[in-house]
Amino acid sequence: MALYLLLTVMERESGIRMRSSDLSASELQPRRLHLLYHELRESESEYSYIVTTQQFAGHLALLCADESVQAGPRPEFTFDDGHISDFEHALPLLSEQRVKASFFITAGWTGSRTGYMGWSELRALQEAGHSIGAHGWSHALLPHCSDVELDQELRVARLVLEDRLGSAIDSMSFPGGRYDKRVLKACHQAGYTRLYTSEPRTHLSGGVIGRVNVRGSMTNTYLQKLFDERSGALTSLERQYVLKAFLQKLLGDRFYASLWSMINRKQPDADAVSKA
Repeated sequence: MALYLLLTVMERESGIRMRSSDLSASELQPRRLHLLYHELRESESEYSYIVTTQQFAGHLALLCADESVQAGPRPEFTFDDGHISDFEHALPLLSEQRVKASFFITAGWTGSRTGYMGWSELRALQEAGHSIGAHGWSHALLPHCSDVELDQELRVARLVLEDRLGSAIDSMSFPGGRYDKRVLKACHQAGYTRLYTSEPRTHLSGGVIGRVNVRGSMTNTYLQKLFDERSGALTSLERQYVLKAFLQKLLGDRFYASLWSMINRKQPDADAVSKA
């Protein structure tokens, strides 16, 4: 129970709602951040990784049009998994703001899994100027893969994406944000030059790019604070991530995933371990 409460606090506080004493937009000092989205919906959901289309439109307007943020480097918008909402909802909203994003695709799900994009949708994203990267073959946690499985998740996934899309794939997003030295070496051997995780830091060792996992509970005010080095919001998020990683190691992936699923209002399923 103590671990459950600790994880609940950690998950709910990672987003959250700020006091009325927050800094005004004019006081913010912008910095480069990479934002990670999973799925957009028109209506709200209790599942924490769901962001509404209205919220996403607000994020785009805030971070790409607000002068206080525009003064610095624009954030990079990224999407993991290849959900159909990337095409149906994200693409039109990105086009309205003339923003380019990166979409990391679970190759084995493409055109074969309900709720996820097919090859025609991926080509449409590509033709609109967006970047396509890999997110593994089956969304398996890479550190747990055997050498044969790792080859399938990395090299085969890249080759299939390149063959079906007709362009080079050189970026990779780690499923579940999980990686180790062995995985990094395998990624470089498989031909990837840009590697992304879900650790909320701007700089990581080994050339890995960190990202902020955007949740439906994150307000515009909170996102503004993440871009302000003086607010301490990103530092707090980093600490929460370290605690989360510790709990994952302590509890094991399957037990941790079960707790994560309950807290995030998502029923455990075959993919719960790899998405937690």
